[in-house]
Amino acid sequence: MIKFPKMVLIICIILIFSASIGLSQLTFKGEYNVFFDPSNPQLQAFEIIQSRFSKTDSMAIVIAPNSGNVFTPNTLKLIKQLTDAAWQTPYSSRVDSLTNYQHTEATEDELLVDDLVADSFEFSTENIHKVRLIALNAPETKNAIVSSNGDVSVINITVQLPNKNMTAEIVEVYDYVSQFLLEYQEKYPDVHFYKAGLVAMNYSFIASAKKDIMTLVPIMLLVIMVFLTLMLRSVFSVFATMIVVTSSVTTAIGLASWWGVAMNIASVNIPTLVLTLAVADCVHIIATMRHQMAKGESKSKAILYSLKINFVPVIITSLTTAIGFLMMNMSDSPALRSFGSLAALGVMLACLFALTLLPALLKLFPNAQLPLHNDDAPNYMDSFSAFVVAKKNLLLVGSVVIIVISAWLISLNRINDEPAKYFSEQSEFRQAADFMQTHISGMGSVSISIDSNEEHGIVEPEFLTEVDSFTEWLRAQPEVDHVTSLTDILKRLNMNMHGDDRFHYRLPENKELAAQYLLMYEMSLPYGLDLNNQINIDKSALKIQVITKNLGSDESIALEQRIYNWFNHNSTSKDPYIVQASSPFMMFAHIGATNMKSMLISLPVSLLMISVLLMLSLRSFKLGLISIIPNMVPAVIGFGMWALISAEINLALSVVASLTLGIVVDDGVHFLAKYKAARQQGYGPEEAIRYSFHHVGQALWITTVVLVAGFSVLAMSTFRLNSDMGILSSLIIFLALVIDFLFLPSLLIVFSRRDCTHVNTDSKLN
Repeated sequence: MIKFPKMVLIICIILIFSASIGLSQLTFKGEYNVFFDPSNPQLQAFEIIQSRFSKTDSMAIVIAPNSGNVFTPNTLKLIKQLTDAAWQTPYSSRVDSLTNYQHTEATEDELLVDDLVADSFEFSTENIHKVRLIALNAPETKNAIVSSNGDVSVINITVQLPNKNMTAEIVEVYDYVSQFLLEYQEKYPDVHFYKAGLVAMNYSFIASAKKDIMTLVPIMLLVIMVFLTLMLRSVFSVFATMIVVTSSVTTAIGLASWWGVAMNIASVNIPTLVLTLAVADCVHIIATMRHQMAKGESKSKAILYSLKINFVPVIITSLTTAIGFLMMNMSDSPALRSFGSLAALGVMLACLFALTLLPALLKLFPNAQLPLHNDDAPNYMDSFSAFVVAKKNLLLVGSVVIIVISAWLISLNRINDEPAKYFSEQSEFRQAADFMQTHISGMGSVSISIDSNEEHGIVEPEFLTEVDSFTEWLRAQPEVDHVTSLTDILKRLNMNMHGDDRFHYRLPENKELAAQYLLMYEMSLPYGLDLNNQINIDKSALKIQVITKNLGSDESIALEQRIYNWFNHNSTSKDPYIVQASSPFMMFAHIGATNMKSMLISLPVSLLMISVLLMLSLRSFKLGLISIIPNMVPAVIGFGMWALISAEINLALSVVASLTLGIVVDDGVHFLAKYKAARQQGYGPEEAIRYSFHHVGQALWITTVVLVAGFSVLAMSTFRLNSDMGILSSLIIFLALVIDFLFLPSLLIVFSRRDCTHVNTDSKLN
C-alpha cells in the first residue's frame, strides 16, 4: 500500500467503478409482502383466499364534510361524482360507496335492485331522509361505507394489480386518485379527503423509503464529516475517510444490484448503516498513525506501523460485525434477511478498503500528518482509568445490580406490531388511519374463508345457520367494527320477498329458496358489483370480511385464535368446514413473534462463533470467555431500558440483539488486545488497564460517538421499524462503551488477581 499507492488506488477505482455500473440495474420493492416468505403460513392462507375470491387490494377515499353530515344534497352529489370518477382508476375492478350500494326492496310482486342514490334520484328532504335510514341501519353499510352517526363516508376502490411491477402499479393507482382528489378539493373546500386502504399503506412504505434515502444519507454524511473534522482535525484524513466509506456503500449496493437483489423499505437504510460502521475502521488506523507520527516517525513508517497493529483487530471486528448481520438470515422475514446480507457485505468491503484504499490515500495526500500533541503525554483517559481502577469494586457491584434489574425489566416488554403505527404521525396514511379509527372504523382486517366441502354447499340451511351464528358472534367481539357476510344479504332478500316485512328478516327456510334468491339477486346486480368478492365460482365456499380496530399483534392473534376456537366448539357439521383466516394485518401480527423465536435461536450461535473468533484472535481462552459477558450485557440493559421507554418489541427490534452483537464486540476487541499486549510486557492487571485506556480509550470514544450518531440519524426515519431500530441500537452501542469502560476493567482485575504482578505505572507509561 505504501510502495505502490497509485497502483492500489487504480485497482480500487476499477473495482468500485465496475460495481457501480450495477446501480443502473437497481430495483426497489415497496409493497408490504417483501416482509414475508412465500412459505409463510399466513401469506399462503391469504393467497388462497385471494385466489378463490376477488382480491381485496383496495384504495379507500374517506370523505369528511365540515358540516358533520354526509346526508346533504351537496355531499351526496359529491360522493356520486367521486364514485363515477373512481371507476377510471387504473386496474380498478370494483367501487363500493354509499351512493351505489345495491339496495333491494319489494314492489308488489317484483324485487327492485338499484343504487341507493340512482341517476334519477331527486335530492329532496324526504328522499335523503330515506337514504339515511337505510344506510345507518343496513349491516352491510354501517361502519363500512358510512359512519354510525353519518358524519363520514368511504368510497372503496378494489384494484386487480397485474403484479408485473407491483411498486410502479401501486404508485400509479395512488397518484391517479391523488390527482383527481385535488380537483375535487378545489370544488369542495369544505370537505376533507383522506386516502386509506392497502394501496395507501403500500404507497406509504414506498414514500417512507424514498424520504429516508433522500434525507438520512446526506445527513449521515454531514454528521460524519463534522465529527471527524472535530476529532481528527485534519482535512485530508477526513477526506480520505469519506472516500473509503462512500466507496464501501457504492460498491456494496452496486454488487447487490448485479446479483439482482432489490432494495426494500428496510434495506434502503444500508447506506446509512455502512457509512457509520466503515468510519470505525478508518478511525483506528488514523489514530494509530497519529500516535506514531507524534513520536517523530515518518508518514510511511507510521502508516506501516498502524497497519501492522490494526490489521488483525480490524479484520476481527469486521468479521464479528458481519457475523452479527449474517445471523439475520435466520429471520423469518426476507426483508430483514436482505438487510443482514447487504450490511455484512458492506462491512467487509469497508474492511477491505480501510486496509488498502485508506493507506494509499493517506500516503498520496499531502500534509497527511496531523498537528497533534505528544500522545505519550498524560491525557484525560489516564485520569479516567485511575478512577476506574480505584473504584473497581464499587463499579463491579453496581454493574451487577444494574444488569440484574435490567434482566427483570426485559420481562415487561411485549411483542407487538401495529402496521398503522409503522408510520409517523405526520404521514398521510397515519393521519387517515387515526381519523378512520376515531370516526368510522379501524383499518385492520381479517378475511375468513369458510368452505362447505360441497358444490353449492353455501345455500344449505345448516351451513347458512352456522355462518349466521358466527357472524353475530363476530359482531359481538370488542375488537370488531364491521362484518360483511352473505347471510345479511339472504336475510334481506327473504324480507323483500315477503313484502319487506321485518318479521321475515331471517334466513330462507330451505336450500332451494336460498339458491333462487341468490340467483335472482346476482342477475340483478350491475357489472362490477357482483358477489365474487364473497362467494367462489362453484358456490362451495364464502368469505366473511371483518374490519377491526387498529390492533396490536397480540390482540390480532388472540382474535384469530378465538375465530378458530368458535368453529371447533360450535360447529355441528358432521364433515367439519374448512376455515382459513388471514390478512396482511394478521401476517404482520404473526411475523414479529415468529421472528423473535428465530432470533433467540440464532443469538447463541452467533455468540459462540464470535467468542471462538475472539479466543483465536486474542490467543487466550480466558479472555475469550470473559469477553462473552460484556458482549451480552449491553443488549440486556438496552432491552431492559426499552421496557421503560416503550415496552413494545416490533419486527425490527426482534433482530437488534443479533444486529448489535457484532458491533459491540468491536470496542472490547481493541481494549482486550491492548490489555493482553500490556500483560505480555509485564504489566500487572491494574497497570494493564491503565495502559489500555491510555492507548485505545480515545479511539474507542471517537468510534462510539460516530456509531451512536449514525444510528441516531437512522432514528430520524419516518418509518417506525427503522427509527426504533436506530434508537435501540444507538442505546446498546453507547451502553457497550460504558460497559467496556466501567464493567470490563473490573472483571479483568478480578479474574487476574491471582497472577497479579505490580509494576511501577509511571515508569511503564513513560
